[in-house]
Amino acid sequence: MSAQTPQPEPLVGGPNDPEHDPSASYALEPDYAAALTRRIVSSSGESALSISPVNGQPLAHVPQSSEDDVIEAFDRARKAQAAWARTSLDQRAEVLLRLHDIVLDREQEICDLAVWESGKARKDAYLEVYHVALTARYYARTIHQHLDTQRRPGVVPGATRIDVNRVPKGVVGIISPWNYPFTMALCDGLPALAAGNAVVTKPDSRTMLTALLGAQLLEEAGFPKDLWTVVAGPGSRVGTSLINKADYVCFTGSTTTGKKVAAGCAERLIGCSLELGGKNPILILRDAAIEKAAEGAVRATYSNAGQLCVSTERLLVADQVYDKFVQRFVARTKAMVLGPGHEWTTDMGSLISQDQLDTVTAHVEDAVAKGAKVLTGGRARPDLGPYFYEPTILEGVTPDMTCFGNETFGPVISIYRFHDENEAIAKANEGTYGLNAAIFSQDGRRARAIAREIKCGTVNINEAYGATFASIDAPMGGMRESGMGRRQGAEGIHRYTEAQSVGTQRVWGFRPPKGVSNEIFAKTLTVSARVMKKLGRA
Repeated sequence: MSAQTPQPEPLVGGPNDPEHDPSASYALEPDYAAALTRRIVSSSGESALSISPVNGQPLAHVPQSSEDDVIEAFDRARKAQAAWARTSLDQRAEVLLRLHDIVLDREQEICDLAVWESGKARKDAYLEVYHVALTARYYARTIHQHLDTQRRPGVVPGATRIDVNRVPKGVVGIISPWNYPFTMALCDGLPALAAGNAVVTKPDSRTMLTALLGAQLLEEAGFPKDLWTVVAGPGSRVGTSLINKADYVCFTGSTTTGKKVAAGCAERLIGCSLELGGKNPILILRDAAIEKAAEGAVRATYSNAGQLCVSTERLLVADQVYDKFVQRFVARTKAMVLGPGHEWTTDMGSLISQDQLDTVTAHVEDAVAKGAKVLTGGRARPDLGPYFYEPTILEGVTPDMTCFGNETFGPVISIYRFHDENEAIAKANEGTYGLNAAIFSQDGRRARAIAREIKCGTVNINEAYGATFASIDAPMGGMRESGMGRRQGAEGIHRYTEAQSVGTQRVWGFRPPKGVSNEIFAKTLTVSARVMKKLGRA
């Protein structure tokens, strides 16, 4: 299917329907969903029902993969990878740039499906489209920079030549989450493909359709058939089988599951990259621009209903601006438009499931029962849909409350006062996580100095998370129990390669020339080392 072929709309009554009525209900086209699920490698005869969190409506019966299906997927991927690894870097870049255009051309379709399947607001779904396009373009434009063979200094100038090659790992296994079902399904795999690998992916069962649409667009862009294969099923079966077959594993999800993935990879002595949980802080310094900080804190906290790995759950505010900031933050939070996310005017959509709603509810109820104060929110909204919960601000949260150190992963933030910046840094570094942080200050130099003391893989200044996450040349990942490895930038593509050093020795090897004793040869090397140091050589 070419990029120019007209595509079916996934939604009946959606924003792109000529007869669209904002007050009417939406429905997913059954044939559209069925066409996507046929891309799953499955012969088990089993299926699982996919349900929309927007209104509880069934979306599709998703075929499930068996262990034999996982083996087949890897067999097909290995055959495709062998041919793909021989393609030129320029050919790979061309396909990535075609994907860039197709993703932007199909923006509305992708947003429709992501909203319908994950329950998020449309503006959050669009950021997935934009991020995938950025990722495809970045690796297309920098592919030679990252993957060309590089010359390195040899031990004997003029006599030793060193070339460093970047050799693809083979077949990469990717286990992607539900919270950003389009970008998380694709963005980690694009550099793997650019590096000459194939991919076998297991998207989360709750958002399979959006991930399958991504797989379809990859093929439309020109990536060979079977270079990107999709399996579906419970992690205990399919996820474990994937880890047992892959040459490298990329996982995004909870810290608990990430530790199990790391253990499985360690058993096989293969590499992995893990982007895990967080209890991310924002620091509002005494010189922060209050309105800008309040707006940024709202986005940091409530984007995707707080179901974002880099979203904020702890807000640390300087004494000098505490009262004024809290007033504006509460006012902006109260003004948010909560509801089904198909319209651009919605600020926050639904949680993903009953389990997620139960976690959010339990965290808030526990905090209130132990003395925390709800400044706004604090209620489920079944009148809007089965899993809606109001954006919530808590004050007076203490260490004995569940939400103090445990990740809520919902639209709930705890606000704390601090007296000096050393105290704020110490509070920001409490706990075992270290994924993302934000600092609001009008003194950029001071804020950047404070950032170096915060134990997080990314720190944003005067921005919630977008400054780092959208800058694809910047590595993104966690410290401590928030993960290992990095996506994006050079680190994001080099993780999928083996560095191979090729040394060519001219004139003589590392042995004494004929007629020279080992002792004299050793003395010659010592003199050579001293000369090299004086010449400034590494």
